[in-house]
Amino acid sequence: MSEWIKLKAEDGHELSAYVARPASETVGALVLVQEIFGVNAHIRSVADGYAKDGFLVVAPALFDRIERGVELRYEGEDQQRAYGFYQKLSPEKALLDVAAAYGWAKQAGKGIGVIGYCYGGFISWLTATRGAALKMQPSCCVGYYPGGIGQVASEDPSCPVMLHFGAEDSHIGQDQINAVRSAHPDVEIYIYEGAGHGFNCDARASYDASSSALARQRSLTFLKSYIA
Repeated sequence: MSEWIKLKAEDGHELSAYVARPASETVGALVLVQEIFGVNAHIRSVADGYAKDGFLVVAPALFDRIERGVELRYEGEDQQRAYGFYQKLSPEKALLDVAAAYGWAKQAGKGIGVIGYCYGGFISWLTATRGAALKMQPSCCVGYYPGGIGQVASEDPSCPVMLHFGAEDSHIGQDQINAVRSAHPDVEIYIYEGAGHGFNCDARASYDASSSALARQRSLTFLKSYIA
């Protein structure tokens, strides 16, 4: 079952969030952080997929601080709009919205993980390193192709973290991956040969089915090991 709900962040901002509920017993909760394309059909499908695996999933609409109801595709004018929204996003404000979703997810009475894609992967990492200041202590965090992570690689995560990168990702240089590896040898990092940026998304031209399936299997095992 899925629905849209309203959340309120610590600074008083009200935002929408997509919620996907498991059909049977809840094994844990997930905060799912969007790409720069909004809580679109793909992100909702990811949420629905993890709900089928037993997670209560909540995906906060980070763009609500800029414009409400934004749902973009991955090409043409929508892609250009996405880049425009990205320039206006504030990691500090995004973390407030993630914290609102995290607080809502506590109702499950289970462990809470954070998983994000693209910009959301970057925010997932920041949740692991800065979340305590916003009363978040996730059981674990997962980030897919988190662009910009090299800039904050020296920050210390407070929970186990898993990261996925495409070997052919033109947006994220090897230097960023090396920065995380050097600072945190305990972080689980996987690199997928032949895969580019956004390889998990079946609505993108860069979709790589085999890499996506393997990354999801690894993520699911990781999440269940720390949350369930």
